[in-house]
Amino acid sequence: MVVEPTPFLPPPTDGRVFTDRARAGLGDVAPSGRARLDAIARWLQDAAFVDLVDSGLRDDGVWVVRRLRIRVERFPRFREAVAVATWCSGTGSLVAERRSTVRGDAGGLVEAVALWVHLGPDGARPRPMPEGFDDVYGPSAAGRRVRARLRHAGPAIDGARVIPWRFRVADLDLADHVNNAVYWEALEERLAADHSPEPLDAEIEHRAPGDAGEASLLLDGRMLWVTAPGGEVLASFLCPEHKFRPVR
Repeated sequence: MVVEPTPFLPPPTDGRVFTDRARAGLGDVAPSGRARLDAIARWLQDAAFVDLVDSGLRDDGVWVVRRLRIRVERFPRFREAVAVATWCSGTGSLVAERRSTVRGDAGGLVEAVALWVHLGPDGARPRPMPEGFDDVYGPSAAGRRVRARLRHAGPAIDGARVIPWRFRVADLDLADHVNNAVYWEALEERLAADHSPEPLDAEIEHRAPGDAGEASLLLDGRMLWVTAPGGEVLASFLCPEHKFRPVR
């Protein structure tokens, strides 16, 4: 099955566009000096949170990422300051799509699009958007509707290469499960022998919450799956343009 990637829509002509700022520091970069994918995912996650706080919406719910596509045209480098411009590019009854552009002051450029699911305060089940959401984020979405349906194929266990993996207690967040940005470390592990893997296009889908402890990575062609000990798929990566080199 051919999966069509989530499109990168241009910035809106009307509506809210929020800009957060970050800098590629010591804990954000690989030995080559380029920003790691998990650091970029954290910048996107933080910008989304700060945007929601700045908007003034009263929301006691929880937002979790269902899908995130990142396309790196040029990785930000160590010490490079970046501006993360983010806006709502689509809405659904229980979900919202967020487009973002990360632009560095030394030429770094990353495009991203994420699908976020709105959950109740306990994080157990989806619930409708908070009151006033459409007033704040509706204009930039311009009536575009999105759905949370999963699109990535499951792993063919017999043909996949299995690599041991482990999540740490330090990887858990306020929701008491592995933070969304941490999963990108698994993809970084596959890029260890490639100092400048750009352009790079990768999309993750989150299927189930992960916990600290043992896990596995399953590789087959352009796909990478993260699975729990019992075989449940926690997340999957689709990397249609990149062939991973062996880890050193």
